[in-house]
Amino acid sequence: SHRVELCADLLEGGTTPSHGMIREARKIAGIGLHVMIRPRGGDFLFDNDEFAIMEADIDTAKAESADGVVIGLLTDQGTIDVQRTRELMARARPLSVTFHRAFDMTPEPFEALETLIGLGVDRVLTSGQETTALEGLPLIGALVSGADKRIIVMPGGGITARNVERILAAAKPREIHFAALESVASDMRFRRSHVFMGGELRPPEYDRLATSADTIRSVMAMSRGGKNAK
Repeated sequence: SHRVELCADLLEGGTTPSHGMIREARKIAGIGLHVMIRPRGGDFLFDNDEFAIMEADIDTAKAESADGVVIGLLTDQGTIDVQRTRELMARARPLSVTFHRAFDMTPEPFEALETLIGLGVDRVLTSGQETTALEGLPLIGALVSGADKRIIVMPGGGITARNVERILAAAKPREIHFAALESVASDMRFRRSHVFMGGELRPPEYDRLATSADTIRSVMAMSRGGKNAK
């Protein structure tokens, strides 16, 4: 089934979308809605205030009829934060629960996989602990085999229409995850080009990344008819 992982702030790898964004996205018929629950960019070691925000954001996602939530919490040693993951999962149910690429920051991926299976997580998103899923293909394939259908191992990270067939053939995943972004120029005719809203490391103020419907179609078409794309 086709789903969207709804995120804000893709430059940070995706953070929790606003209440309004969730509500508007839910109006789109025929697509599953999984909401990213991540209060900030950076690492996945959250303090008590951030954890409380995650709990409240899960409540919001449920109230707005989301189909699932996407979470990822680690200890300071990089292992899965079992207790807090369990608490968020209990709060999220009966929604589907995905553990995101925080998994790629764990020191022992097969131990982490067994931990997530033990918790009852529905799927885990991974690039195979590399920058892209193509580079991480050996580990992704091993994780898919090791999971043995006890959890969905979903490759993600740099998947395009050019490489999706290779990834599917090598890892044989049940689902895949991809973005379909392209740079779109602003329609602003008056520009104050020396003023920026962000910090020193910043994207161009008058360019933005937008999801490309054509790119989504091409990746899905290449993935054997697009039956399992996300």
